[in-house]
Amino acid sequence: MSTTITINPANGEKVAEYERITADEATNKITLANKVFKEWKHFSFEKRAKLMHKLADVLDEYKETYAQLATKEMGKIIGQSRKEIEKCAWICRYYADNASKLLANETVETEATKSYVTFQPIGVVLAVMPWNFPFYQVIRFAVPALMAGNVGVLKHASNVQGCAFALEGAFTKAGFPKGAFTNLNVSAKYVKNIIENDHIVAVTLTGSEPAGRSVASIAGQNLKKTVMELGGSDAYVILDDADLEEATELATFGRLQNNGQTCIAAKRFVVLDAIYDDFLELFTKKMKTAKMGAPTDEDTYYGPMARADLRDELHEQVEKTIAQGGRLVLGGVVPDRKGAYYPATILADLKPGMEGFDEELFGPVASVIKAKNENHAIELVNNSNFGLGSGVITGDKNRGEKVALQLEAGNSFVNKLVASDPRLPFGGIKNSGYGRELSSYGIREFVNTKSIWID
Repeated sequence: MSTTITINPANGEKVAEYERITADEATNKITLANKVFKEWKHFSFEKRAKLMHKLADVLDEYKETYAQLATKEMGKIIGQSRKEIEKCAWICRYYADNASKLLANETVETEATKSYVTFQPIGVVLAVMPWNFPFYQVIRFAVPALMAGNVGVLKHASNVQGCAFALEGAFTKAGFPKGAFTNLNVSAKYVKNIIENDHIVAVTLTGSEPAGRSVASIAGQNLKKTVMELGGSDAYVILDDADLEEATELATFGRLQNNGQTCIAAKRFVVLDAIYDDFLELFTKKMKTAKMGAPTDEDTYYGPMARADLRDELHEQVEKTIAQGGRLVLGGVVPDRKGAYYPATILADLKPGMEGFDEELFGPVASVIKAKNENHAIELVNNSNFGLGSGVITGDKNRGEKVALQLEAGNSFVNKLVASDPRLPFGGIKNSGYGRELSSYGIREFVNTKSIWID
């Protein structure tokens, strides 16, 4: 029997070991999920909502336990782990209170006696999820899917299996039927067989571009719906009327939040020439004073990366960028200490063709880019294969809105860091994926949008 071992990235010590299930055991769990779906789809919105409110209560009750587990398994600083669990509870309550409205029948006036569109559940949905928000990414998929009448099976990242089992346990504690939400601790080599299982009707993935291409290809060959939320290299335009104190405060938190490991993190800062030097000087000061430390310490600003191999890959990207002509302003040296730590790093004067400009840097490394003017800044932002999030920092909101509308991304925020919100659709374009999560758009991704005509 093979196992999954979780390692604390702050010290390299073993957290726990979990037995993986076999392919046959996974098939049995999916079969049970499909059986439960046939009952669950007939539950009223009110009955589903009651259970979802209970799930929110469970998340509140065990917030500290779940937060500590996330911090141990992937290194998130403890304060941010607590906020992650709080956001999960919010998502539960939002959909419990709003799913019936988001999925209400829509009357369409035709020559029929009665004609309308209805939204019906489709079955067992597979979620392939990443480690960086081990609770929230899963809840973001599972809650709207279940409120729509579907059931979910989860293939979580191997380094956060404790979180995966904790989530399964939370659904059980809330009183959901056994099989409505199931964790599949399987080897990645079984994912293809799981997608091909006749009971799996759709797949959602949050992860890297290569993982997305692989899963989408398999699902496509089997004519199964997919939603892909992939990588991002979010760019923020810093306009010349921006308050530099506020801009650099946002930039520092945006780059170091979740230890720099967020798909929608601020990664590229495109700064107008007139304020470039001043921005870089103040940004460097704030990044330098941000405390790197143990994620369990309440005053730590950012902690270790999730795995040592990911830290080493990031360092290679930094060195490659420097070799290509990028200027190292801060950091860029692997610290001599236990754990997968990497210091706050700034690469400046970047241009298209450099690693730090073209590729996603998934860690505490900021890319600073000089733009001649506003139009050049927009051109630089859009010169990317990614299109998940983007932002504008400005003293003029109207000007910021005009720029935001021209940025090629699924999300564009003015004077605020991009964040997912259950009231708004979330997703990307280009190589950052397709489809949407959250809001009415997200909950309708995995339903049968069905026309009814009565003559």
